[in-house]
Amino acid sequence: MSEQSRRPRRPAKPYRRPQKDPVRILAFEALRAVDERDAYANLVLPPLLRKAREKGDFDGRDAALATELVYGTLRRQGTYDAIIAECVDRPLREVDPPVLDVLSLGVHQLLGTRIPSHAAVSASVELARVVLGDGRAKFVNAVLRKVTQDDLDGWIARVAPSYEEDPEDHLAVVHSHPRWVVSALWDSLGGGRAGIEKLLAADNERPEVTLVARPGRATTEELLGEEAAERGRWSPYAVRLTEGGEPGAITAVQEGRAGVQDEGSQLVALALANVPVEGPDEKWLDGCAGPGGKAALLAALAAERGAVLLASEKQPHRAGLVAKALHGNPGPYQVIAADGTRPPWLPGTFDRVLMDVPCTGLGALRRRPEARWRRRPEDLDNFAPLQRALLRTAIDSVRVGGVVGYATCSPHLAETRAVVQDVLKQRPETELVDARPLLPGVPELGEGPDVQLWPHVHGTDAMYLALIRRTG
Repeated sequence: MSEQSRRPRRPAKPYRRPQKDPVRILAFEALRAVDERDAYANLVLPPLLRKAREKGDFDGRDAALATELVYGTLRRQGTYDAIIAECVDRPLREVDPPVLDVLSLGVHQLLGTRIPSHAAVSASVELARVVLGDGRAKFVNAVLRKVTQDDLDGWIARVAPSYEEDPEDHLAVVHSHPRWVVSALWDSLGGGRAGIEKLLAADNERPEVTLVARPGRATTEELLGEEAAERGRWSPYAVRLTEGGEPGAITAVQEGRAGVQDEGSQLVALALANVPVEGPDEKWLDGCAGPGGKAALLAALAAERGAVLLASEKQPHRAGLVAKALHGNPGPYQVIAADGTRPPWLPGTFDRVLMDVPCTGLGALRRRPEARWRRRPEDLDNFAPLQRALLRTAIDSVRVGGVVGYATCSPHLAETRAVVQDVLKQRPETELVDARPLLPGVPELGEGPDVQLWPHVHGTDAMYLALIRRTG
C-alpha cells in the first residue's frame, strides 16, 4: 500500500445552503426586468418594493438600499462595464447577462457605496449562489476580488482614455454615458469642458421628488406640512421632498389633488397658460397628453379662467392614465384617444395648444438612467417625421392670435430647434414668442426666444419649450 493511500482523507465540507438576501435578490430581479423586458426601473421597482413590504421582508432602510442598488448600477453601467471588462478573460458580450447583472451590482457596492469590501463581495457571491448556482458564483467571486484592488478613481484612470487623447470617450467612461449621447449633449449645451462635465454628473445624481399642488384642489401650504418638504425653486405650485419620501403616502397625492411632477414640466405648462392671447381664451388643447401630468395642471389652470381643456392621447392605455390624472378637476374637461397627426377636431378650434411630442427622453436621464443605453442615434430619424407632423397639427389647430407650445424632454438639437425651424419655414403665418419672460425668476435661459432647461443649472429635467403664435 502506498504512503499516499494510507493518509486519511479530508472530510468533505458539508453543503451550505446559500443565504437569501431579500434586498439584493429584489435588486437583481429589477435589473433582469430592465434587461429582458425593456422595462423602466421607475415602473418595475415600486411594485416589487410594495410586494416585499406586504410580505414583511422589507423596512424603510431595506427599500432605500434596494433603490440605490438598482438606480446606482444603471446610472454607472458604462463605467462598471469598462471595469469588469478589465477583470474578465473574455469579451464582455460573451458574459451571460444575468451574470453581468450580479457583477454590476457587486461592483456598485464596491466602488459606489460605503459598504465594506468584504461585505460587498460576500453578499454578491451569496446572491450568485442563489440566482446563478455555485459554479458561476466562483466566477463572480474571482472577478470581484480583482475589482477590490483599486477604488473608483483608480479604476477610471486605468480604463478611460485621457481627455487630451479623446475627450468624448473620456467623458463617456468617466460619466457613464454612450459616446454619441455625450457628443449630442455637448453640441446642445455649447461651451467648454466645465459645462458638459457638470451636466453629465447631474445625470448621475438622484433627483429630488417634486410635487405639484394642482390649483383649486390643493395648496403648496398643505404639501409643505409634509416631512422634509420645501418650496420649489421656480414654480409657484411646486414642493420638493428633500429627503426622498414616499409621495404615494401623502393624502393629497392619494386623492389626485396633487401629483408627482418635475418642476421643468410644470414650467412648460405655466408658460403656455400665461402667454398673452388676444380675443377669446376658452378652449385649450393638450395634443400629446399622456401620462397626464401637464394636462392635469393645464386643466386646473383652465378651470380657474372658465376655459375647457381637451386632452388627447393616441394610446388608449395612456389616455386612461390621463383620465385618472384629471379626475376631480374643478372645471369641465374632456379626454379622448386620438392620433394627433390626424385629429378629429376642426382646424382653428383652440386658443392655446400644447404639443409635448414623443422624443428620445435624453432630458430625463436622471429619472430613467437605462434610457441612455437603449437609445440609438437612428432613433432621432425615427422620431423626426412624427415631431414635425405633430407641430404642424398644433399650428393648424390653433386660431389666428392663439399660441402653440412645442415641448420635448430632450435637449438634442435635432428634436428641438431643428424641428421648430423646419416647420416654421413652411408656415409664414407664424412667429416665435419670447418664452423667457414667462418663466419669471428662472436664470440662465439663453438668448431666446425659445427656452432650454438643464439639470445642472436649474435642477429640472432638460425640458425644451418654443412658443409660437399664429398670425394669419
